[in-house]
Amino acid sequence: MIVTTGASGNVGGQLVALLAAAGEQVTAVSRRPADLPQGVRHVQVDLDDPATLKQATTGADALFLLVAGQDPQAILEAARSGGVRRVVLLSSQGAGTRPQAYGHPVAFEEAVRHSGLAWTILRPGGFHSNAYAWAPSIRTGRTAAAPFATVGLPTIDPGDITDVAATVLREDGHAGRTYTLTGPAPTTPAERAAAIGAALGEPVRFTEQTSDQAREQMLNVMPEPVVEGTLAILGTPTEAERTVSPHVEQILGRAPRSFTDWAARNVTAFR
Repeated sequence: MIVTTGASGNVGGQLVALLAAAGEQVTAVSRRPADLPQGVRHVQVDLDDPATLKQATTGADALFLLVAGQDPQAILEAARSGGVRRVVLLSSQGAGTRPQAYGHPVAFEEAVRHSGLAWTILRPGGFHSNAYAWAPSIRTGRTAAAPFATVGLPTIDPGDITDVAATVLREDGHAGRTYTLTGPAPTTPAERAAAIGAALGEPVRFTEQTSDQAREQMLNVMPEPVVEGTLAILGTPTEAERTVSPHVEQILGRAPRSFTDWAARNVTAFR
């Protein structure tokens, strides 16, 4: 049995559906009820209370774990006591490139590595789906705004993260590995707005924000250290953050999907 945390979220929800379709026995874990495929068991768990995870993991072999909750060691101990032997952690590329700003993922990675479980760490960069933040302004005025208009980063399709996670959970040979997950090529915010416009068949006008404008907006949804780390990645990415990783193609046997492809498949969100 595979236990999947974050079952109501962007990656976790897709992962539950993919594993269930492949015939795996799946337990979906989330704080709130989730819309799940038939036959998938749901357990309501709050990772801020790790003891609640033990019931969900009883009889499980593997755990897909998000960076959530404040005590990763207690979370992993609860999973191990339930019978889990393997853990796949969805971390962040920032844990490797900017550990001071991404202390929470770093703590989870360290706990996983010292858990005594077979472990694999996935480090995605920015998601294509971060463009959903533009959906209201594109729907109402065909406009999008972001800082650092000409700085390119190889963002990734969340569906590719899901496919990688499902493969790693179901196949041998990934224990002790840390994989960086990116898209196939860097794109700039201005290029991503243009790709959404092309999918819509109407131009989207892009406006470059100042760093201060972006910071004020981001502080509404992120803690300050993560905001500063994210702005640094967006504005002055390191060579590692600009580099396309080979890991998605190595694991899946196909190239990661482009932002243009993602925009075409998700264009209804912007209409």
